Amino acid sequence: MVRTCREMNATGINQGTAGNLSVRLGDRFLITPSSLPYDRMQPEDLVEMAFDGTYVGNRRPSSEWRFHRDILKARTDIDVVLHCHSVYATTLACHHKTIPSFHYMTGVAGGTTIRCAKYATFGTQALSDYAIEALEGRLACLLGQHGQISLGKTLESALWLANEVETISRLYVQALTLGEPPVLPDDEMERVLEQMRRMSYGQAPDLDGVNDVARPKAS
Repeated sequence: MVRTCREMNATGINQGTAGNLSVRLGDRFLITPSSLPYDRMQPEDLVEMAFDGTYVGNRRPSSEWRFHRDILKARTDIDVVLHCHSVYATTLACHHKTIPSFHYMTGVAGGTTIRCAKYATFGTQALSDYAIEALEGRLACLLGQHGQISLGKTLESALWLANEVETISRLYVQALTLGEPPVLPDDEMERVLEQMRRMSYGQAPDLDGVNDVARPKAS
């Protein structure tokens, strides 16, 4: 977790003490502490929390522990919650913009859009409730006037997704300078999502069978 937090800052998707990270630990979870720079954080600084909100450790848990707790409780399909204030995702979040399927890679978040949750004060139950709503059927969302959340089964997958969300956010911000871009239709996005599912299971991404026939090697 400490290494992942430092990679968040190294890749530029987070700055200073912003952002936080949690990992499921059986019937409990580990979460980063409040107000401690990642370059000073050590494994013993991580806070172990129960789903009733109680905790043990040398430090206080992140002020955003509520949405970490609630997401992990609601989403048994994932084990990691990563929150950061990446610049382009936050730029869109400041305008409460949902990212449409203007580019097929929007599908990495699990659907045809990357939604933006309504604004609520940081650390509140309202923010947690809005995040849960925006993450319905998704692996990532923006938080209105705040930042982004990305989910994963592993630390590596959550970090990868957070960087992908930032990349697609940057593309969308840049595309908007030329006007609202065209959006791929839902039936095409369904094909994209099926391709992505096949690839995640280690299968060839082609749906039409054109790669199914072995071709002779060039002489």
